Amino acid sequence: MILPSHGIGGTPPMMPQYQERLQLWRDDARLGPYISDLQQRVHQRLASHRQGDFPRWYATYQNLPSVPVQSVEFDKRAITVSGDIDPAGQQALRQRLMELHPWRKGPFDLFGVFIDSEWQSWMKWDRLAPHLPDLTGKRVLDIGCGNGYYLMRMAAQRPRALLGADPGLMQIMQFWTVEKYASSGACVLPLAMQDLPARMPVFDLVLSMGVFYHRKDPVGHLLGLKEYLAPGGQVILETLVVEGDANTCLMPPGRYAQMRNVWFLPSVAWLTNLLQKVGFQAVRCLDESTTSFTEQRQTEWMRFHSLPQFLSADGTQTREGLPPPRRAIFAMTL
Repeated sequence: MILPSHGIGGTPPMMPQYQERLQLWRDDARLGPYISDLQQRVHQRLASHRQGDFPRWYATYQNLPSVPVQSVEFDKRAITVSGDIDPAGQQALRQRLMELHPWRKGPFDLFGVFIDSEWQSWMKWDRLAPHLPDLTGKRVLDIGCGNGYYLMRMAAQRPRALLGADPGLMQIMQFWTVEKYASSGACVLPLAMQDLPARMPVFDLVLSMGVFYHRKDPVGHLLGLKEYLAPGGQVILETLVVEGDANTCLMPPGRYAQMRNVWFLPSVAWLTNLLQKVGFQAVRCLDESTTSFTEQRQTEWMRFHSLPQFLSADGTQTREGLPPPRRAIFAMTL
């Protein structure tokens, strides 16, 4: 069933893109049994959600110019789509893409329109990619995937299924906007982790990047990740951390780097112990690095405050007087 749009302030339309993309996996031996449930959950999410800007974002998507695609490159820093477009068409495309401001993750290059996102996500990808297994023919789930940049980077390896989940409707529209031209084969659902089936153990790789420190129940989040792993699968967890020993875990008393919903900032040793305690095996910290002003900053495509405004002038602490953002990437199995 496709819900009609009731205009700005009304019920968001049920986008047929979800039905069509999920339908492609109906015959998959692992994913197939969950497709109807996922479609219904998307239907319920969009039918029950009131967000005044969504119809406008969806109209932007519907009014994107049609441009013949000549090539798509998923293995470049900027996911790049090339094709024959005249200056007027390029300007029209740029205007439509700007209507989806702010672009947090990226960059993307669509027919010469370069979307210089707030995060230079290729830097995190370069830290992660050498440690990923061969994804050819595999099933991948990215929880909290934003606009799907990392899913599209993985598309270069031709996985069998690339599924993302994120409750942010603007990020969802950014994904489908890029996907209109990129045709990565991925699908990003407008669902939070708690909106997914409670148990769906079908994925060879499950990613949770930039989610853990937003969870009030960190143990529940980790136990939930286990419920999506197929036998032999791997979890990638990326999160903010602080320096310290196995007894160190910072709970900010208020905001952290101007973010309201930051709950737990563990040390690598503390989080390693927790991951092992909840039952993960072969826990490894793949990378630990401090976020730089090169990696996260304001741009024309994200004009709000960014990392330079969240830290002290010398960058040695947050505006709240806490340690500056430091991130770690973990890998683990069952």
